[in-house]
Amino acid sequence: MIQEFIKEIVKIDSPSGYTDNAINHLKEKYSQMGYKTKFTNKKALFVSANDNVKFALSSHVDTLGAMVKNIKSDGTIKITQIGRFPNNSFEGEYIRIITRDKKIITGTFLLNNPSSHVNKDVAKTERTEDNMSIRLDAEVKSASDTENLGIEIGNYIFFNPRYEYTETGFVKTRFLDDKACVGIFMDILSNHKDLIEKHSVGFYFSNYEEVGHGAAYGIPESVEELLMADMGVVGEDVKGDEYSVSICPKDSIGPYDYDLTNELVSIAKEKKINYKIDVFPYYGSDGSAALSAGCGFRVALIGPGVSASHGVERTHIKALNATKELIMEIIQRR
Repeated sequence: MIQEFIKEIVKIDSPSGYTDNAINHLKEKYSQMGYKTKFTNKKALFVSANDNVKFALSSHVDTLGAMVKNIKSDGTIKITQIGRFPNNSFEGEYIRIITRDKKIITGTFLLNNPSSHVNKDVAKTERTEDNMSIRLDAEVKSASDTENLGIEIGNYIFFNPRYEYTETGFVKTRFLDDKACVGIFMDILSNHKDLIEKHSVGFYFSNYEEVGHGAAYGIPESVEELLMADMGVVGEDVKGDEYSVSICPKDSIGPYDYDLTNELVSIAKEKKINYKIDVFPYYGSDGSAALSAGCGFRVALIGPGVSASHGVERTHIKALNATKELIMEIIQRR
């Protein structure tokens, strides 16, 4: 089931710049299954059954995260974001810091002076990086105490994803952007190898999407079409929902390929796949990064509708299955 593959990959921390564990996991898994697997120089991964593929699909394993920006005089830690997220959605989240010698130190991301019993302005204080800190689960009272734990500026900070699959079919976890689609790719690669072997198709696992340059490099030159599988937007002024696959003709960077987008809509109509068409107002994808870098393939964008993107994300198994079905159908036509 797709939700189990999402759980598998969500458990592997992979903020942009710290994705080797997730990428290596995928490489080992699909090499053992007999697929051709190739790293790019930037350590992204391309998986296929055949050489010289014409049609590729891309999802990204990298997620939001943070890094130690400064160690404050009281031993708490100021962060710098990796990717962009609303601090209020991550307030109170449990974190882990990994030192350069691989030691893990835990803590919590909090507002400075967070107790409402001494701070009457807790509720109305704006949540910014300047007035929020990490409280370590260690007896520290000074910057030197924290440094003695091995913590340094530049250490990665991982947020707890809190994965849960409900009896009502919802997948609740941070980082469905884009581990929802990574999970869909894993399901297809794991359970439909016979189909992939019959078609000129490959799967690109990007590792720098959240910082803007994931698919700008590394997709084989033989590729003529790229289907981006990333999260669909859910919220005001868009049609997308958590039960459908979203098809995006344009995001904030610009339009996607007209013919390929129309083909996806036609397939969804023909096969009665639950879908929505949406322009994404504050959104850029790896497809946009690839086109901006001068790649010559045609690009389209789809993805399962994800609520509360870059926050406490959620989608439904219906959206995941609809996205998988649309991908499977277009592969069969290649």
